[in-house]
Amino acid sequence: QIGDSVNMVGVGQERMDELDPSKTVFQEITDEMEELELGDKKVLSRAYLSWFGFRGAMQQAIVGNLSGGERNRVQLAKLLKSGANFIILDEPTNDLDTETLRSLEEGLLNFAGCALVVSHDRFFLDKVATHILACEGDSNWYWYPGNYQEYEEDKVARLGETSIKRIKYAPLVGM
Repeated sequence: QIGDSVNMVGVGQERMDELDPSKTVFQEITDEMEELELGDKKVLSRAYLSWFGFRGAMQQAIVGNLSGGERNRVQLAKLLKSGANFIILDEPTNDLDTETLRSLEEGLLNFAGCALVVSHDRFFLDKVATHILACEGDSNWYWYPGNYQEYEEDKVARLGETSIKRIKYAPLVGM
């Protein structure tokens, strides 16, 4: 059961379907409000957009004409202003450009709530994770208080060097 004070939002891998391609960046993120409430603070909407790389004329760009990375930044800006205190992100680094990835990292590091992140991106997890819940095979789940690199070091100490298996892909044949 979810507690009364939990305000949860989730974003899956299909996150682009949730944007209105006919709106401007300003309209899509701010609902045309000049000020946004972020927790207990009020922020000018245009300043908030600039935090996600939308400055000047880019704030009036049509969402449907944006690049994939720009649309990801719009989605991230909407998510982080939602007022949620619990965010679920499914593979959030998929298809992100460098600028959007940095915005996501900064947004999560400054997020006052809790984020549950499902990701195969070890470098991203090293930067943002404070705890790891890992599926170690055979339906075994392990809780570790730390980032991914620390978790891997702990796993080697607990289970031995052979417990870390990097996936090797077979070469494509007959393509």
